[in-house]
Amino acid sequence: MAGMFDSLGRRLDDVFKQLRGKGRLSEKDVEAAIRQIRLALLEADVALPAVKSFLAAVREKAVGEEILKSLTPGQQVIKIVHEELIQMLGGEMTPLRLASNPPTVILLAGLQGSGKTTLAAKLGAHLKKKGKRVLLVAADLQRPAAIRQLELLSEQAGVMFHSVPGETVPTAVARSGLEEAKRNADVVIVDTAGRLGIDEEMMQQVSDVHDAVQPHEVLFVLDAMTGQDALSSAKAFSETLPLTGIVITKIDGDARGGAALSATAVTGKPVMFAGTGEKLQDLEPFYPDRIASRILGMGDVLSLIERAEGTISQEEAEDQARKVFEARFTLEDFLGQIQNVRKMGGIGDLLKMLPGMPGGGRLDDVDVEDDDIDKIEAIIRSMTPQERNDPKIINGSRRKRIAVGSGVMVRDVNDLLKQFDAARKMMKQMTKMGKGGKKGFQLPPGFG
Repeated sequence: MAGMFDSLGRRLDDVFKQLRGKGRLSEKDVEAAIRQIRLALLEADVALPAVKSFLAAVREKAVGEEILKSLTPGQQVIKIVHEELIQMLGGEMTPLRLASNPPTVILLAGLQGSGKTTLAAKLGAHLKKKGKRVLLVAADLQRPAAIRQLELLSEQAGVMFHSVPGETVPTAVARSGLEEAKRNADVVIVDTAGRLGIDEEMMQQVSDVHDAVQPHEVLFVLDAMTGQDALSSAKAFSETLPLTGIVITKIDGDARGGAALSATAVTGKPVMFAGTGEKLQDLEPFYPDRIASRILGMGDVLSLIERAEGTISQEEAEDQARKVFEARFTLEDFLGQIQNVRKMGGIGDLLKMLPGMPGGGRLDDVDVEDDDIDKIEAIIRSMTPQERNDPKIINGSRRKRIAVGSGVMVRDVNDLLKQFDAARKMMKQMTKMGKGGKKGFQLPPGFG
């Protein structure tokens, strides 16, 4: 998700560097910074009304006597920008409202190509993980392929699917799906038809489906790639339907982030989820505070932990920790960790969640690419099980064989072994400190 905001983050980082470099700020300094922030937001395709209200709030708080006379005025202004970004993004995470008497009905609306059908399956998979029985209803009768697409996606997600072959009236399909959901589902998600643009027939159709099923949630699906056009359609839908929330799709694409930053300001409705990729699991709840922190290079450790929890079992994590503290960590274990990183997402995306990276959280100065991970994985896979468990036996001839087998240079193999050896020595030192009871490090309970 962070990739979308990289350009905006870099621009804001440049502004903040200038502020940090000054011991005191004048009102003129603050105004100059606000002008730069305005340009950065407009370049990111943020809607003008959202930019104006955001800057007005920042200006009101930043030119106060308390800020200007503060010992760290630059940091105070950054804090204000962070707080106002959170408000622009909706304030706090808005969860789905689940009905006290199931089934909960969720209606998806949006233009054609926004990703409604894929989102229905992603949302179904998300709710299934939470223990809900989910039924997807194919009420998009506009595209012949939409019904089959939803059926295939429902199979992949492991959720139920409903359609009415031969039916040409969307409201009839929606009602039929709701009746089935009442018998055996906790949540029913209704996919509706879209058009390439707003037209009266489409709006009437989705309004009729809404009236037929009386949904608890009406989610507008907004394609981040379409920028300001998406916001115009979001506003039109919000004037026709009682929207309860927004889902932003395709934010892993080459978008500038304006739609995500403006959606709540334009519609008055919260962004509830963001689609971060093509896989069914690539759907994240939208946390305004975490997104604001990522934009400003403050990291997003909570999301990183949650992603790890969804990838690595507690038992596996404890086993790895025990091996680290007992200095029994091998290249075999390291390979397992690399595979877990793969499941969690690209290494670049994960590093963006860490605070304190060079460049104020940016990755400009960090030379870690997924290609580097590919190389490490290839080298370890080219080793025998014995070599992975005991790297000391890897002599010159073995290093040449491993290099040839993994398609790298011998120096790459040497570099990996040196780095791994240094890491193991550090682990042993930590263990000695823990057992010796020295201050500064204690082994966790159970590892003494």
